[in-house]
Amino acid sequence: MSPVLTWLQCVRCSERFFRNARLYLCPHCGGLLDVQYDLDALRDRVSFERFDERLGGFQPWERSGVWRYKELVAPEADIADLVTRGEGNTMLYDSPSWLVAFTGHKLLQLKHEGENPTGSFKDRGMTSGVTQAKQMGAHAVICASTGNTSASMASYARLSGLQGVVAFPAGKVALGKIAQAVAYGATCLEIDGDFDVAQHLVLQAASQLSIYMLNSVNPYRLEGQKTIMLEMLQQRRWKVPDWVVVPGGNLGNSSAFGKAFIELYALGLIKRMPRIAVVQAEGASPFYHSWKDNFRARQSMKAETIATAIRIGNPTNYDKAIRTIERTGGLVVCVSDQAIMDAKAMIDAAGIGCEPASAASVAGVRQLVEAREIKTHEEVVAVLTGHLLKDPNAVIDYHSGMLAGLVPQYANQIHQIPADFDALAAWVAKPTTPAEP
Repeated sequence: MSPVLTWLQCVRCSERFFRNARLYLCPHCGGLLDVQYDLDALRDRVSFERFDERLGGFQPWERSGVWRYKELVAPEADIADLVTRGEGNTMLYDSPSWLVAFTGHKLLQLKHEGENPTGSFKDRGMTSGVTQAKQMGAHAVICASTGNTSASMASYARLSGLQGVVAFPAGKVALGKIAQAVAYGATCLEIDGDFDVAQHLVLQAASQLSIYMLNSVNPYRLEGQKTIMLEMLQQRRWKVPDWVVVPGGNLGNSSAFGKAFIELYALGLIKRMPRIAVVQAEGASPFYHSWKDNFRARQSMKAETIATAIRIGNPTNYDKAIRTIERTGGLVVCVSDQAIMDAKAMIDAAGIGCEPASAASVAGVRQLVEAREIKTHEEVVAVLTGHLLKDPNAVIDYHSGMLAGLVPQYANQIHQIPADFDALAAWVAKPTTPAEP
């Protein structure tokens, strides 16, 4: 009989459950569940050298920036069952000069998860989550979404032959994200309420109907998202940065990143952990306010921010994110929508581009540098979570000054000219790169 390498474990009461149990929360205390591994049994199977060898592989799972690290994602999964689109393999960019000037920090790199197949980091979670659904014999999957989750789940569900059902809050999701879910053939349900209302309904459906839920409360989702940090380390030749800065909405990435570093440290593969900074928008900052109160009470709020992907007032992964902050010596900051959109304009102008929520990480870096929390000699990796074209309206509205209450500090306006060569030539003669801040 093969040894048990994987199980589910409650983060609150530590009760253990079978790895294929269809559970999202602990049935005893209601706590979040973790996927846990027998790290001692895996120790001989996990090495940086093995992961590096797979970089040159030609099998679909080896080419995936998630399944390359299979031993730390789903060690007992059959390779034939892996549902992959070659996700991951996203760039780690060094900051160009004007972004350095904007943030005030030279040692900043950007890990751009918007370069995944459906344009966000969610593909990493969906490849592991849908693979788990397939192994459990599910015929349909469901999620509540502010956009990116629905786009990714719809794609991976269709790829694996499962029905995808997405519920999103009415009027609160960028059109580009809804378009993806529709295009990939998901059953799309617009809910009269915010994200938290939609998620409550989806949880109810998952408990009463024969359907598997793939929101980030599903612990298998977060196992795929851990690989953002594994791949980042591999790109840095396994050198741990001093800081990792990430936007915080439902706090899935924050939780997954901490778990990744905790496991790598326990395996002896890294000698120290980075400090993780979670950045929230001011209008959707319940975790920030909880942190300010030393987590004495869990805060929630009616969320409102231009960064739709993190417009969440009651984050699901609260307890796991606390673990990340405490184990990494991390912190939480919040930034204004003005700061988010200005940071986005600078990231976009670098030729990299991102959706608004992604820019929260860079806005957070700028704030932490100004507060001298991030020191000049410290290496920082900021995570960009979604592609620029996830929310193209935000780009045009910012640069044309159409966002209420916001001033486009770094506007690149569209100019109307007559159909005249001299008029065109006059603009060609002008500098075309944006001014440095």
